Amino acid sequence: MPRTAARGGPQTRAKISEVATRLFLERGFDTVTVTEVAREAGVSAVTVFKHFPRKEDLLLDREIDAAELLRSAVRDRAPDAGVLQSLRETTFRLLRERHALSGLKDGSAPFFRTVAASPALVARAREIASDLQRTLAGELDHDPAFDGDAPLLAAFFIAGYTTVLVETARRLIAGEPADTIAADHRARLERLFDALGGGVAPRG
Repeated sequence: MPRTAARGGPQTRAKISEVATRLFLERGFDTVTVTEVAREAGVSAVTVFKHFPRKEDLLLDREIDAAELLRSAVRDRAPDAGVLQSLRETTFRLLRERHALSGLKDGSAPFFRTVAASPALVARAREIASDLQRTLAGELDHDPAFDGDAPLLAAFFIAGYTTVLVETARRLIAGEPADTIAADHRARLERLFDALGGGVAPRG
């Protein structure tokens, strides 16, 4: 494969993300430039922006994965499963796997510490949450089996899950034991879905 073609592929994207994450965690997000990331990764700044339109997305690079999980929870659920049940199964699977999107992946504390220290990253994280809310609402709107209030359920779910994730991040930064944090994360998810089921649960 020609070198120029390789630079446009997923391996290049992964390399850029790996380098950027290392630099950001070592030195702080706001002190590292895109030019430095490009130089360290052996690519041009143009190539970096081709894969990551915003500097913040070099670190907050899970939006596509999160959106796909939400779409799958709606589209790929069993015929007899409601949306809320499917979302619950998805979030608890992330918990069991200690997936990065659960906030419980090993070594996540430096990541959350870096995000919390940067107003730009905090703002971008909020934008991503808003985008994911619109994604979920759009999927629900186009699902003929769903007869609830799509914007309301999407707003409550994304806000609730974000709240759980932020508390998990706070406790990780504080240095609490991982198993204790995971147990609290599980309990808070249970309360979230109890609240959703009691207040805005649709039949579909």
